Amino acid sequence: MKITIYTDGAARGNPGPGGYGVVLISGVHRKELSQGFKLTTNNRMELLAVIVGLEALKNEGSIVEIFTDSRYVVDSVEKGWVLDWEKKSFKKKKNPDLWMRFLKIYRKHKVKFHWIKGHSMIKENEVCDQLAVRASMGINLPDDLGYQSEDKNDQTKIL
Repeated sequence: MKITIYTDGAARGNPGPGGYGVVLISGVHRKELSQGFKLTTNNRMELLAVIVGLEALKNEGSIVEIFTDSRYVVDSVEKGWVLDWEKKSFKKKKNPDLWMRFLKIYRKHKVKFHWIKGHSMIKENEVCDQLAVRASMGINLPDDLGYQSEDKNDQTKIL
């Protein structure tokens, strides 16, 4: 059975508090997922939404269509950039922790990406946006450890 996943990420400030929203649909089944983080970026949340959606799937080899308004994610995958980055160990690329996590789960399924214009009144994309924004406004949000370690590495280079 085909699974449809809608995703969105948000950051209030970039970096700032952020969150992701995911809607999974398979037949009559529907599931919503979201999470917020204290300090992160929009691109990290867009990518994390896709990862979390794929990791939520129960059966390996699923046929999956992902709808996202993130050119960062769609172009990186559909144009093969992420595979080139992987060959170069993600040297000088942002979000290597998430891209490695993405590739691990991506390779377990048959995934097709579709870019959709954000805020274009596509129902499930609007739901994802609301989930992501609401998650970013939570209290006592956890740290986005991958972002913070990347940030520390950048600060080290400056010293």
